[in-house]
Amino acid sequence: TAGIKRDIENLYEAVPQLVNVFKIKEKIGEGTFSSVYLATAQLQAGCEEKMALKHLIPTSHPLRIAAELQCLTVAGGQDNVMGVKYCFRKNDHVVIVMPYLEHESFLDILNSLSFEEVREYMFNLFKALRRIHHFGIVHRDVKPSNFLYNRRLKEYALVDFGLAQGTPDTKIELLKTTHSEDQQGSCSQNKPTIALGNGVSVGVTAPKQIAQQSASKAADKRSSSISKIQIKQGRGGKEDSAHHSVQRSVFGERNFNVYSSTYQENTKTKLIKQAKMIDVSSRKLVTKKKIASTKTASNGAARKAASGCPSNLTCDCYATDRVCSVCLSRCQQVAPRAGTPGFRAPEVLTKCPTQTTAIDMWSAGIVFLSLLSGRYPFYKASDDLTALAQIMTVRGSRETIQAAKTFGKSVLCTQVVPAQNLRTLCEKLRGTHSSCKRSQGEVPSKSVNDSALPFAVDKPCAPETLGKQIHHLENFQEGDSALEMKATDMKGWDQVPDEAYDLLDKLLDLNPATRITAKEALLHPFFKGMRL
Repeated sequence: TAGIKRDIENLYEAVPQLVNVFKIKEKIGEGTFSSVYLATAQLQAGCEEKMALKHLIPTSHPLRIAAELQCLTVAGGQDNVMGVKYCFRKNDHVVIVMPYLEHESFLDILNSLSFEEVREYMFNLFKALRRIHHFGIVHRDVKPSNFLYNRRLKEYALVDFGLAQGTPDTKIELLKTTHSEDQQGSCSQNKPTIALGNGVSVGVTAPKQIAQQSASKAADKRSSSISKIQIKQGRGGKEDSAHHSVQRSVFGERNFNVYSSTYQENTKTKLIKQAKMIDVSSRKLVTKKKIASTKTASNGAARKAASGCPSNLTCDCYATDRVCSVCLSRCQQVAPRAGTPGFRAPEVLTKCPTQTTAIDMWSAGIVFLSLLSGRYPFYKASDDLTALAQIMTVRGSRETIQAAKTFGKSVLCTQVVPAQNLRTLCEKLRGTHSSCKRSQGEVPSKSVNDSALPFAVDKPCAPETLGKQIHHLENFQEGDSALEMKATDMKGWDQVPDEAYDLLDKLLDLNPATRITAKEALLHPFFKGMRL
């Protein structure tokens, strides 16, 4: 199209070195932070070789770009991890050149894959994850579109390390820098409550606007000076106001807002009367503030301050649909949440500050769930809390609550949502369940607008909506024509072993500490007989 031709011309103009080396054919992918083009390179031997050119958006953080390149050069090139050939830069434009792997669309082939192909697919995905996890790389965005698959050649490639994070002992030097930055501002002692209302709705977090009003009113009453700590946002983040100092986050999506009121009077700490909330006007809460040291940058940047909330001061908004002033005065927890909706692990959704390679294994579990059920995307939520509620409809509310406690989170649910049997669920959705087998129609691969799935949500979920989604599984119509499969073309789906669902259960372990690792997954009985 004209638009793509214009993009190619603009790329040649932005990085003129490409003109003499590559002939860009077409745009084959586009994401939030980059565009990917198919090109041919004229080699010295006289033959042409296909390459993939990844053009990063000019606003990408230089450290983020360098870290992605280091992941590709150190860990890439083997065990199904994409490597890098060249890198070109002109001013703020960077192009990473990688080998091109012709691949199929996951959605196009989902329901034509045999069970054995699915087994090979997952085995090779775990090989890639074992490789990067060995180097202390957390990919953060494991999903089918980032795991390229050539069905004919049986070749695989894990791509896109744009959101990669380092573990504390990572072997990628540049990820050590990003990891240390990510830990700044974290308030690990704070355990915010996610309250679930009617059905399985998930509670209310403090809106930034209310926090601003509460903090500013309290400051005005005591003539206090308000210090606003830097807001670290996702790539391309905009300033919320002239008073905010905005710093680009190296991890994509990270946003926190901390307010502290500091003042001095005869070097004594005084009590600050917090602003009253609209729905708790009859209650007056008093918060004791500690004086925090304030550093003022010489270039006139916004001052950074830290405030503490006395440990003996308790709130009374626990398990309610409001946020009191005591809670608003506490430091909000900082945790990276970069990734693709539907693939985020429970510890990511609940803002657990300590995130490990286990989040990649959860995402791999969601991929496996789609393969076994024949539905993609399996989960689709408009926000993190709705996503957590959707996970509960499969893994159970009690199990989720118990697992959350292990990483310092309190989750409340007013309704007990039972865990589903994974085999029964997947077989019903795929249409291979004994009571679902008929001789007409095939399983549709999309779940987005499919009424048979209780988890597909296009709009923010109201409590009653989520309640209906849960009961939808209970009222599941086994004879639904959308869930039928040709009995003559089962491709091994009528003989899925228990080991498959045992592995799925271990991948979707709600507790990241006990979730199976990539190395362990490769040794699972499900892959018996496959070469490492």
